[in-house]
Amino acid sequence: MEENKKHIDESWKEQIEKEKKDPTPPHDFVPPEANFNFFVTTMALQASIALGQMPNPATQKQEDNLPQAKFIIDTLEMIQKKTKGNLDAEENTLLEDILYQLRMQYIEKNKGGSS
Repeated sequence: MEENKKHIDESWKEQIEKEKKDPTPPHDFVPPEANFNFFVTTMALQASIALGQMPNPATQKQEDNLPQAKFIIDTLEMIQKKTKGNLDAEENTLLEDILYQLRMQYIEKNKGGSS
């Protein structure tokens, strides 16, 4: 039986070493700190765009994409279930509030109403 050989791309190691020496990314872009609240609010922003609450940054137009909005809401709900008991009070409240707001907006859009 022939062994399966995996091709491993080693170039990422070189990139990490370069970043360790010079942590400032090109064009002076400094990403925000990765944390739970930032992640949840980013997902909420994407859902708001899909609900037509704000313009799509790619098209500069307000567009409804209810299946995309539902997917994001469902994803946030799954994250809520998977993180139950592991969030601090602020994170838990943020997630609950965002889910409530997005669900209400989705229901309003889905029944043909306006927000």
